[in-house]
Amino acid sequence: MKLLVLGGTRFLGRHVVDAALARDHDVTIFTRGTIPPPWGAAVTHLVGNRDPRIPPGLDALDAGAWDAAIDTSGYVPRCVGAAAEALAGRVGHYTFVSSLSVYADASRPGVDETAPVARLDDPLSEDVAAHYGALKARCEDGVRAAFGDRALIVRPGLIVGPHDPTDRFAYWVARFLRPGHLGARGAAAVVPAPREFPVQFIDARDLALWLLDSAEARTSGTFNACSPQGGWTMGALIDALVERGRAVGKVVAPVWVDEAALVACGVEPWTGLPLWIPSTDKEFGGFMRFDCARALARGLRIRPLAQTIDDTAAWLDTRGDTTAWSKVLSAEKERMLLAPG
Repeated sequence: MKLLVLGGTRFLGRHVVDAALARDHDVTIFTRGTIPPPWGAAVTHLVGNRDPRIPPGLDALDAGAWDAAIDTSGYVPRCVGAAAEALAGRVGHYTFVSSLSVYADASRPGVDETAPVARLDDPLSEDVAAHYGALKARCEDGVRAAFGDRALIVRPGLIVGPHDPTDRFAYWVARFLRPGHLGARGAAAVVPAPREFPVQFIDARDLALWLLDSAEARTSGTFNACSPQGGWTMGALIDALVERGRAVGKVVAPVWVDEAALVACGVEPWTGLPLWIPSTDKEFGGFMRFDCARALARGLRIRPLAQTIDDTAAWLDTRGDTTAWSKVLSAEKERMLLAPG
């Protein structure tokens, strides 16, 4: 299969390319060229910009034809629409990686693909930080308009694993398996109570494999793509981290701290203490409990949690990002939360 990947050198796109090359596909990537591709001549590298207003824009995509395209780097509807329109006559099947954040109401558990999506009050807004979900929803519209029943829309939740540029899952792996990466940390780690709080995420490699399977099968439609609803809890995650930590000689004890104490200490939900969403946050009360049964029934496979933990830990040993850990719970704040009385 001739495959075009929009993005491809950083995180999910990198795993898509790795998996595609392992299947002997002919891979072309389109990126800004700021990160050198790790595959050398094994891929064709086109350089440009998703924004057609920023030279050279989409010029590199003016020629060429592909059996399928997988778009991992679209956030602005104007830009996604421009690429989709430019490629509609020369690409057989188009996969757009959207987000579970598109839904208008994530306050309840069990949201599936039929639920309404968020809409912009200002249709001209391109403020991704302020309107991430609504903009992703409009990006989906642009892809559907260009490709019709040749379009696949995939809405993943939190994507984790090796090469993750965020610290949302890697923080927990570092805290229990590689605490030295976080500076001077003690043998007790703050974790958010209660143990039964649901958590939901997907290993980037599992998502990449399913994206390829779906492109090869020319699957169309819209799918939530994450671990099963109710499959994991914070307690299960912490237990797995403790077990994997002991296997490598790291003995870190979890200390379960209730949300009132976390809020009082000014801990930032989701980023300061990753995966934590306070029960008082009614807007996102169901964010870790989306219904992903459709994708699971169509072959999405979720690897064992221990494998994702171990592989993320191994990758952390090679990570050279100097901006890492800038937003997560600091050692000082953790000591405050653990202090007696």
